[in-house]
Amino acid sequence: MSLYFIALLPPQSIQDYANKVKQYFADNYDSKHAQKSPPHITLQPPFEWDGDKLTDLEECLQQFVMGRNSISVTLEGYNAFVPRVIYIDVVQTPELINLQVDLMTYLEKHLGIVNKIGKSRGFTPHMTVAFKDLKLKHFKTAWMDFKNRELHFEFTARNLTLLRHENQRWNVRKEFDFVF
Repeated sequence: MSLYFIALLPPQSIQDYANKVKQYFADNYDSKHAQKSPPHITLQPPFEWDGDKLTDLEECLQQFVMGRNSISVTLEGYNAFVPRVIYIDVVQTPELINLQVDLMTYLEKHLGIVNKIGKSRGFTPHMTVAFKDLKLKHFKTAWMDFKNRELHFEFTARNLTLLRHENQRWNVRKEFDFVF
């Protein structure tokens, strides 16, 4: 069994910007854990999947993207899940919310993949830049540093990305283009 998750990845230029922010947190607040994955917006949180059935998962995701349009995504400023997570805020649009709900429903129906926590607390799209190893003593200072920083990016998400956990990192396994 391996761990996987499904996300939207921004274009490389936005990933480069977000990675610089992650590096800032590593250098100034000793928070490095966010560097273990490419900048992303999680749609389906990590789940275990048998590598022998990877084709089933990939075929399911290919079927899911058929008939779906690319979606516009706006990143606007920073936000936090107090007291440990700081993230680039993602504007909640009906298209993004519907995509996430549809994906979770589809995966549950066709593959039995269920995110019980996500079902109970809802979806807050975000792009994490510091978490887990951001110590409480650093959180307040870091949040004061970032809460009023301006940031604005817009991009079109043209595919879903399947990521796999290997060698202590999350790596892109495969992308699935929206085909309408």
